[in-house]
Amino acid sequence: SVMVWLGFIVGRAFGWTMLESLFTGCCIAISSTTIIAKAFDEQNVRGALRSIVVGILIVEDLIGILLMAMLTAVSSGSGLSASELAMTVGKLAAFLVGLVVIGLLVVPRVIRSITKLQRPETTLVSSIGICFAIALLAQAFGYSVALGAFLAGSLVAESGEGKDIEHLVQPVRDLFGAVFFVSVGMLIDPALIREHWMAIVVLTLVVVFGKIISVTLGAFFTGNGTRTSVQAGLSLSQIGEFSFIIAGLGLTLKATGTFLYPVAVAVSAITTLTTPWLIRASGPLANWVDRKLPAPLQTFASLYGSWVENLRTSPRQKTVGANVRRMAMMLLLDAALLTIIVIGTSVMLPQVTAYIDSRIDWDVTFTPMIVIGLAVVLALPFCVGIIRVARRLGVVLAEGALPAVPGGKVDLAAAPRRMLVVALQLASVFMVGAPLVAITQPFLPGFPGAVLLLISLGVLGFTFWRSATHLQGHMRAGAQVIVEALAAQSHGKGGDEEAAPDVLHGVRKLLPGLGEPESVALGASSAAVGRTLAELNLRGMTGATVLAIRRGSEGVLVPSAQEVLRAGDILALAGTHEAIDAAKGVLSGSPEATADAAPV
Repeated sequence: SVMVWLGFIVGRAFGWTMLESLFTGCCIAISSTTIIAKAFDEQNVRGALRSIVVGILIVEDLIGILLMAMLTAVSSGSGLSASELAMTVGKLAAFLVGLVVIGLLVVPRVIRSITKLQRPETTLVSSIGICFAIALLAQAFGYSVALGAFLAGSLVAESGEGKDIEHLVQPVRDLFGAVFFVSVGMLIDPALIREHWMAIVVLTLVVVFGKIISVTLGAFFTGNGTRTSVQAGLSLSQIGEFSFIIAGLGLTLKATGTFLYPVAVAVSAITTLTTPWLIRASGPLANWVDRKLPAPLQTFASLYGSWVENLRTSPRQKTVGANVRRMAMMLLLDAALLTIIVIGTSVMLPQVTAYIDSRIDWDVTFTPMIVIGLAVVLALPFCVGIIRVARRLGVVLAEGALPAVPGGKVDLAAAPRRMLVVALQLASVFMVGAPLVAITQPFLPGFPGAVLLLISLGVLGFTFWRSATHLQGHMRAGAQVIVEALAAQSHGKGGDEEAAPDVLHGVRKLLPGLGEPESVALGASSAAVGRTLAELNLRGMTGATVLAIRRGSEGVLVPSAQEVLRAGDILALAGTHEAIDAAKGVLSGSPEATADAAPV
């Protein structure tokens, strides 16, 4: 929705029509599966980053199908009713469910039977045939061939022969990849590019920076670390095949001029060239972002992932789930009613104004202002309702991750829970407000919706910063408790610096908002000895943060990046379980492994 809105704004700024601007926004909203898959394979990108990016691409392809249906209806002048939209979504869901269910019963068995023949050529031809058949089936139902090919690959992988088939298909994949990129280059018209070079430059910048910011924030607030989120944003900062389809649809429906298609191709070509560089630079850039964040935001970023992890692993309660669903429905209902009020006022303003003027004898210049004022008064409760419901939703989710202490006892998780509430409220308001602004923008003069959203986010952002500052103080106090616990454990073992695995068990119960801290002792052979935390880049590479260091009879609270680690140090680490395990590997690994973790 953010990219659609940005594209629409750019189109209107260049004087394009409403429909041309709408098609422009849709063209730059969807990243290229083909380009990213090729770049990831060339740079051997695996693990969580690849899973997140592929998941986003699948969702974008599905949204692209709905966008094409809506654009077709809007361009033809027939409009798109709620029943037609529901029918489109229902057909898509039925197609996916039917294809997956039938495919799981047929395709894996067929592939296993063919591979038993021990004939690589037969296996290769059969796999490609299944891919083409399902892609053709998807196209016959009016969906993307990329969606069909993806489903075909998923079904083939269910056979258990995915690795062998991937090796066989690789030359064919490279051939079709080359054909794709050559075909994109052949679509570029230098004359039209020269004529619309300014729009191409602006849209390219919007695609790159808009995708980086929006995807990074979205990935982070769903519980991924800073490094992974930034890498995902940089990986998705391009457009591709779906943009050509949408631009071609505009030409076919005569909703856009002939300029939009070559502009989309030119933007895709430029972002295709920048994608491998951005993916390659994503690691160092993520490290730079982590180092430059203010200390309160570094603390929040380090602990937020562990809070989301607690929420995912907490015992499911029917009442909590029911409350979350109810408040989510209330948010959607408030947003829908607010959209109806804004669009209805914009469309019906001339008729309502004429009706009032025909009934009441007064100065007609004031009538539109009165009608708009009444619409604002009517819409205000729904705006306030979105903010209040978002906060209640944040409270319910935060209490699921960091339960409150019953019986009026001292609640030492209050500061982290308050921080989580504000963060979830901020994310919820943005997730509801951004699509709302994107939908209503074509019906409004200027940018009142965007201004109102920015003001709301600014107020919540101020509260967010205050909570982050308080969290920083809370973490410092918690670090003092951790140092004392490590000291008590060390004295109890007669000065032995080796920390027991459960030495911080009591601290976890006492301070539940500090991300399940664990202790790691540095031996004399550790590659981390003699290096600073900045040189190790521990937080940037793993997502774990060092809360405190126990050094002999002294303690270092919330150590700075320039703190030099020494043999015998006991480090208290906080973060998700995955982040802490990765940090342990860096701290106890070989010098070569630790050097690989350092920023380049």
